[in-house]
Amino acid sequence: MNEYKEKILRICNENSKNTLMETLDIEYVDVGENFLVGKMPVTPKVYQPDGVLHGGAMVALAESVGSAASYIFLNAQEFFVRGIEISANHVKSIKEGDVYAKAVIMHKGRTTQVWDIKITDKDDNLISLCKLTTLALPKK
Repeated sequence: MNEYKEKILRICNENSKNTLMETLDIEYVDVGENFLVGKMPVTPKVYQPDGVLHGGAMVALAESVGSAASYIFLNAQEFFVRGIEISANHVKSIKEGDVYAKAVIMHKGRTTQVWDIKITDKDDNLISLCKLTTLALPKK
């Protein structure tokens, strides 16, 4: 399982080259039976003007991790995955360190998937709670 886990994380991180995920320094760090975890450093690159993590950067992290999880848990050779709705409740601000987004599948339908994504700090304090709906479109 460990070898398989490392392979999935390596593929996810390689697929992030030259994308928004690379720009935001998002790294996929853990995967399990029904979840994927990504990490993003909190630096001035992702601040809002008053020096705290920008809510839009958190939403980009959540959608990146949830969409990557959809690719992992669906057959990516048969489907394109697109995010069709995301909502976020930002409950705490953060100025430094790393944030972690853990996407857990709530509904795995043939066409739509619903992901619960909690963004936390290193001490597991909740920073933001997001819900992402993805759509699986068959490749033709």
